[in-house]
Amino acid sequence: MNFRHIPLYLTAALMLGAAPVAEAQQELRKANKHYEKFEFALALEQYRKASEKRKPDVKTAERIADSYRLTRQTVEAERWYAQVVAMPGRDPQNIYHYAEALRSNGKYEEAKQQYMQWAEEVPQMDERAQHLMASCDKAISWTNQKMPLAEVQRLSGLNIQGFSDFSPMNYGKDAIIFTSDRGVDQEGKSAGTYGWTGRPYLQLFMASRDGNGNWGKPTALHEMINDQYHNATASATEDGQTLYFTRTQLVQQRKSGNADPTSWVDKSQVNEYINRLEIYSSQRRGTTWTEIKPFAFNNVAEYSVGHPALSPDGKIMYFVSDMPGGMGETDIYYTLRQPDGSWGEPVNAGILINTSGRESFPYVDQNGKLYFSSDGHIGMGGLDIFAAEGKHAAWTAVNNMGHPINSSKHDYGIMFNEDEETGLLSSNRESSNGTDDIYSFKVLQKPVVIAVTTLERKQNEQKKNVQLPLPQVQLVIAQQNPNDSSTVLTNTKGQYFMDGRKGNSYVMQGSKQGYLNQHSLVVVPKTAPDTLQVAMVFDRDEKNVAIVLENIYYDLDKWDIRSDAAKELDKLAEVLEANPTIKIELSSHTDSRESLKYNQVLSERRAQAAVDYLIEKGIAKDRLTAKGYGKTRLVNKCTDGVSCPEEMHQQNRRTEFRIK
Repeated sequence: MNFRHIPLYLTAALMLGAAPVAEAQQELRKANKHYEKFEFALALEQYRKASEKRKPDVKTAERIADSYRLTRQTVEAERWYAQVVAMPGRDPQNIYHYAEALRSNGKYEEAKQQYMQWAEEVPQMDERAQHLMASCDKAISWTNQKMPLAEVQRLSGLNIQGFSDFSPMNYGKDAIIFTSDRGVDQEGKSAGTYGWTGRPYLQLFMASRDGNGNWGKPTALHEMINDQYHNATASATEDGQTLYFTRTQLVQQRKSGNADPTSWVDKSQVNEYINRLEIYSSQRRGTTWTEIKPFAFNNVAEYSVGHPALSPDGKIMYFVSDMPGGMGETDIYYTLRQPDGSWGEPVNAGILINTSGRESFPYVDQNGKLYFSSDGHIGMGGLDIFAAEGKHAAWTAVNNMGHPINSSKHDYGIMFNEDEETGLLSSNRESSNGTDDIYSFKVLQKPVVIAVTTLERKQNEQKKNVQLPLPQVQLVIAQQNPNDSSTVLTNTKGQYFMDGRKGNSYVMQGSKQGYLNQHSLVVVPKTAPDTLQVAMVFDRDEKNVAIVLENIYYDLDKWDIRSDAAKELDKLAEVLEANPTIKIELSSHTDSRESLKYNQVLSERRAQAAVDYLIEKGIAKDRLTAKGYGKTRLVNKCTDGVSCPEEMHQQNRRTEFRIK
């Protein structure tokens, strides 16, 4: 028996002797009744009492672990799942939950071991396990970065210890609306207690900020908004006159469905009563709110819709649903406002946004950029916050916002201030009892994904340069000033994705057997998009094989190096610097028009001008030979007297280099 994992109260029970079986069974029946009604906080109280009198069997231990997991008490969940996985007859799913608890507590290496064990026992989940192990590796990398991405600090003015406060949303210029279970009674009505958490039902609150940036005391919204069950996750129009919010309805059904009113859980856990989410709107009239109106696409009999998020212009509303036809447990959808003011048919945000997991808590910033939370994309644990590039269903990239915006726990409900550098987010990162708090953040260095593609330059049958993916290229990458570097390989598609910072510069050295080394300095502008594309083009390391330099143009009858030609010669200079032992012949060719002598002289002057330019860039003179071939080496049929289009003449007017 492993005494390290036995609770103190269980040890005491063993020392004093077994309590009466009937008494323990009575406590256990009470606990199971609460559990089956999703009253997990109440169930835990009874399970504790039953466990003091009798050692839990595997089913009871599973339910205790599940109750801690579903109330987000991750430390206790980890401890109980550790016991469950060691019990005979336990379900392999408990290994997954144990791994998730470890990851949520920042124990990434231990979590990886459990994910592997889960995949061994459930082979069909191997791909998912590999994804989660990759997430662990990524999380370790993010947490070990020397340069912090942002400053994150818990707000003392908005949060109340022991209660959940989350999902802030802009409300006018200096106010927010957020969700809390602090339980303010209104006009004689009790806030009530929710058995799942043991705390009051969720309500919406408003808080204003003074000129010094301090938050005033939050006040509950009007009872027209806050009815007696859950009311949460709201979004207001820019003028603050229209509010969209989420309300939970208790639906009686005897089939699988959603159970958690603030998020979503495994459908298999639902038996009879289902909490389904709906979206409602209300108009502000002075100091009160008008009668609420349901969203046209609410359908509590079949599915949930919730977490509304309006674009700044009020023309788009993103929301979350588990409606049929989605890609995972919950997906993000959007709807467009129609000319008559109604909302159009919902559209799934697409496969780049939505995964087989949970996508939720969307937010749209002042520029129309979408942020959301997910446990399906690669992340640090629980829900992570992501930023999406593109719009509507035409997304081009989704990027994790990194550490410390994200943590190993749940991180969600982000919003930005007008300066676009500061804002608020929700997290349970410092909580021991599963409650959420609102945090402020200031972005120090905005993250960017640098998408590197390695390509091979070849000539096709038409004598045109083409670029094809070059896989398994070794890249040595370092920030421009620091000394530390990392060595990686591009994948089978010649791709590698790395996390960078806007405003930084990175040096990349690429090498592959049989190819010339490549050097690239990647300067990431502060205004760069969230994904920066970088292409590294490689040429074969073969002697006396012509490699055509593209975009080397000269003005008519001139040999001066133009600015566009200089850019291409700069690339050649980098190749020569990365391959210091090679010597090259740099040659210039003309088309067939004009005389043989004229073209010969012109090509020699152009070749020499290119060599002189490379010497000015620091390339040793003895490594370079200039050669003009005039019109003696045409690559097509466009000889003297043959009528050809300009494109074919251009193929002959080329600049090449050969390794000598």
